[in-house]
Amino acid sequence: MRELTIEWRHYEKEGATCDRCAATGTAVREVVTGLTDELAGQGVTVTFVETALTEDRMAQSNMVLFNGIPLEDLLGNATSAENNCQSCSCLTGTDTACRTVEYEGRSYEDIPEELIRQAAYAALQIEKRECRC
Repeated sequence: MRELTIEWRHYEKEGATCDRCAATGTAVREVVTGLTDELAGQGVTVTFVETALTEDRMAQSNMVLFNGIPLEDLLGNATSAENNCQSCSCLTGTDTACRTVEYEGRSYEDIPEELIRQAAYAALQIEKRECRC
């Protein structure tokens, strides 16, 4: 049995996270639910890990890892960057920059399901199937 561990790291303060991390979290959970059923027939067990970060680890916030490998390392020509996050700034009380993913000419503040799914398949080195949504 093969394993795929998907870890979502995000800043959290008193049970709250920023808007973009919350959107990424929703997307990750949706993908994990779908992949769990979809990949079981291929002998793959999918595990979801949510890691809440403190302010001193903000640089890792809104990061999604697949068997320990960041999403941007699994997608061809993707990079991480950062920009000002008003939502995190409200939580921290200071100007705060959060991670973004730059991919195919677009900047993603929250990571959409499609990129998460692509990275999952890349981590497993199996051909991506069409979404059965």
